[in-house]
Amino acid sequence: MQEAIILVGGKGTRLRPLTNHTPKPLLGVAGASFIRHQIAKLTAAGVGHVVFATSYLASLFEEEFKDFSQDLAISYAVEEVPLGTGGAIRNAGRLLRGDTPDAPVLVLNGDILSGVDLGALLAHHEARGADVTLHLTRVADPRAFGLVPTDGAGRVLSFLEKPKTPQECVTDQINAGCYVFRRSVLDAIPGDREVSVEQETFPRLVAGGGRVFGHTTDDYWRDLGTPLAFVHGSADLITGRAASPLVQGAAEALIDPTAVVHPTARVTGGSTIGPGAVIGPHVVVHRSIIGAHVTVADGALVHESVVDHDSTIGTESILREVVVGCHTHVGAQNELPAQLRLSCGIRIPAQGVRVSGTAVACPTVH
Repeated sequence: MQEAIILVGGKGTRLRPLTNHTPKPLLGVAGASFIRHQIAKLTAAGVGHVVFATSYLASLFEEEFKDFSQDLAISYAVEEVPLGTGGAIRNAGRLLRGDTPDAPVLVLNGDILSGVDLGALLAHHEARGADVTLHLTRVADPRAFGLVPTDGAGRVLSFLEKPKTPQECVTDQINAGCYVFRRSVLDAIPGDREVSVEQETFPRLVAGGGRVFGHTTDDYWRDLGTPLAFVHGSADLITGRAASPLVQGAAEALIDPTAVVHPTARVTGGSTIGPGAVIGPHVVVHRSIIGAHVTVADGALVHESVVDHDSTIGTESILREVVVGCHTHVGAQNELPAQLRLSCGIRIPAQGVRVSGTAVACPTVH
């Protein structure tokens, strides 16, 4: 039986306030929690048992899958103290059901949307008799990432820190957050302390002559760790740029059957409209995520933004690259600047925030 581990223990601080009450992998993406898209992909690849390596709000993962009825067993390994990526993998490995030392174990980061063919990755691993195989992806600008150069046979040569100069950009290959471990190698990771696979486990294997290979592809790849990447990933799934077994056919938008969208409103770019949401007349929602029971009033513009559940956006308000926490009220004719994040429950009065100015008279007696 093919087994896998999904690393889902992070706090998702870069996505706050959305992650104040929900772990990042459980946030809604293209009509389902992101973790369900990953589970669907693993199931399609023949995986029969998955272990979630959890920590932050761990009980919510069991709640999410309490009624899961597909032909897939799920176990939960709770990380009581920070163990790093390596320690989390080893901790989850205790719950794997196979005991064959050479058996391959898939390991996925819980916040990566990837088009890699998992079957091809496993075949690549087996064909080379690898200890570890890493999915590598090419990026246009590698300066924001650690680099993973390989030789002509695909064998990993080293793991390099983020380059500071053009001369240090010796490759455009980076770690894509998906691995296959030989079971014996996984079991050798210390499980009682914080361990980084990127900085300790993998470099040590390479230095010791271990068979560490890269499987480099040009498949779709996106880290969903920031708000803009999060909304783009969801939109890409809906429009068909990225694929998931849970999304059937490309579309301009995914609108829940219980949502109400006025005929004059435009919902475009792969936007998602959640259950019970109300989108008013002449509203434009582009490449955005509108949560459950959100109301967007007449003439508002929501562009590349996330509005969490039970919030309201007032008449003619403009949101560009904004994150609105749950139960928040944005009054009429606000103009919210890019990168703004509104905490849950915030109330902004009409014209309370504007990037361009307002012609409304000052109400104060001078």
